[in-house]
Amino acid sequence: MDGRFVSYLRVSTDRQGKSGLGIDAQRDAVTAHLNGGAWTLIAEYVEVESGKNDARPELAKALARCKLTGATLIVAKLDRLSRNQAFLMNVYEGTGEGGVVFCDLPTIPPGPVGKFIVQQMAAVAELERGLISQRTKAALAASKKQLGGYRGGPVPDAAKATEARQEAADAFAADVGPMAAELRAAGRSLRQIAAELTEQGVRTPRGGAWSADAVRRLLERHAA
Repeated sequence: MDGRFVSYLRVSTDRQGKSGLGIDAQRDAVTAHLNGGAWTLIAEYVEVESGKNDARPELAKALARCKLTGATLIVAKLDRLSRNQAFLMNVYEGTGEGGVVFCDLPTIPPGPVGKFIVQQMAAVAELERGLISQRTKAALAASKKQLGGYRGGPVPDAAKATEARQEAADAFAADVGPMAAELRAAGRSLRQIAAELTEQGVRTPRGGAWSADAVRRLLERHAA
């Protein structure tokens, strides 16, 4: 690949940023994607910020550099920018003539056709995130109802309570398990999967943030 590039790398937490967890892998992906051509990486910008937050000062600097120099913005993975379609398209427009290259989408062509394809992919990702959140809330609400969790509801006997919890856990695993399994297959650690689920707004059955142990239990139930 030829030309001038500006790379943008992002992690979600300060701990990941300080440890380099995720950043080094993204940097390696950028280098591997560019190798083999007459290219120049003129700048690298590293952001420690949640993907749900649209305020990205380092991304703004990267876009400004691209516009000033005519360089192409290069990102290791599409989700390092955002899964929000509107935000992603704003970034696409903000890069100027150079456009954006995603290392995990090497076959997408430059220009209007590539922009259209990325727009559709972002729309699908946003839809999937919304559907997962919707199904998770529905499963939790059903679980509370079965357990008599609403104020004034009946308290079931122990056998019914256990059965209801199992059914709710199975329903939750059926919804969220495939997403966690896909991340695991892509080489993510349990801790990285926990951070990804939390970042995307997917809560645990109890409504809290994910831990590595919670992810392990989810994967085991999904595989059962």
